Amino acid sequence: MRKLVLFGWLLAPVAGLAYHYGPGQDRLRDDAAAAAIELAESLASDARARAAESGDAAARGLWAEAERAYADALALLPNGRTDEARRLRLEQAKAQMFVSQLPEARRTLEALVDELVADPRASAELLDEARSALANAQYYTTWLLRLEGAPRDEWEPEIEASRQNYKLVAERAEPGEAKRLATENVEASIRLARMELEDLQGLPLPSQ
Repeated sequence: MRKLVLFGWLLAPVAGLAYHYGPGQDRLRDDAAAAAIELAESLASDARARAAESGDAAARGLWAEAERAYADALALLPNGRTDEARRLRLEQAKAQMFVSQLPEARRTLEALVDELVADPRASAELLDEARSALANAQYYTTWLLRLEGAPRDEWEPEIEASRQNYKLVAERAEPGEAKRLATENVEASIRLARMELEDLQGLPLPSQ
């Protein structure tokens, strides 16, 4: 009996090391990812509050921190957690649009929408959010292209894609506030396409 106890005592460090380098590492990665996600969400919430109070420019620093935190969370997220990764990619892209990373955000959102459309098990709600964010990116890109003097054949496909995405979101939305806002976005994209450049130049840049 004494030998069995001694043998078990000698094996305890081995078992501890096996846990540390096996399941223990998974637990550490989970904890690190959860902390990074919590930080990113907190920063994004603070940025939205600052923007509502003082404007987008005042919230730019917080959005930059949130974007980096979302990138860290994605890097730490264990493989196989597809739904969480998609949500983080969406939120990171939203943050990027506030910190002069519009092209990067647009590419991410295009890829994410295509991925969600191709996956029959994907969340319909997440698809609508991603499509709406992509429409926002396309709308804002059109605005900037027009201000830069780009020819119609360059910006018109962009605003048409924005309108189509807004329309899809509006058609899928339940009656209520979400549907009203989506319908207003469709109308805004039509107005932007029809607006004279002189009138556009007199307007402030829209919030992203």
